[in-house]
Amino acid sequence: MKPEINRKEVLDKLMPLVENTAMRFNFIPVEVDFTKENHKNFIRVFLFSYEKPISIDDCERFSRSLNEFLDDLFDFKYYLEVSSPGLERKFKSNKEYLIFRGKNVSIKLYEPLEDMKDVIFKATLLDYDENEGVKVRRLEDGKELILPLEKIKNTKLYLEDKI
Repeated sequence: MKPEINRKEVLDKLMPLVENTAMRFNFIPVEVDFTKENHKNFIRVFLFSYEKPISIDDCERFSRSLNEFLDDLFDFKYYLEVSSPGLERKFKSNKEYLIFRGKNVSIKLYEPLEDMKDVIFKATLLDYDENEGVKVRRLEDGKELILPLEKIKNTKLYLEDKI
């Protein structure tokens, strides 16, 4: 029987390599994950760039570059998946509030704020502070709000439909 692979150890070895490879391409690794699904190991990397949208070619170049080092690092079989975060993906870490500063988001709260009837609203991310929370400007009325993290159920990028 094969020994169980320690997820934390894999991620600890993987993170510096992913961050250095991303830096060479001027990308930001928004999320790095190692998981086992149906008896197969998956390494997933989600990339972002301030300069341009991440393309399939970008993912392929990053993947090839990273693969050169991964084979030496790990002695188990894995599948590497590289992509952009996508619009429908919920934020997985607080650092995403900084990465996506200036972008429009859809925020779902656990319960509505005093002046709201809905728990979901659209806003522009203005800033993030780990002690104060997320500073946003609500799109519907331009009002600036500071939302403590414990009030936010989830956040995802929002792209307004332009027809």
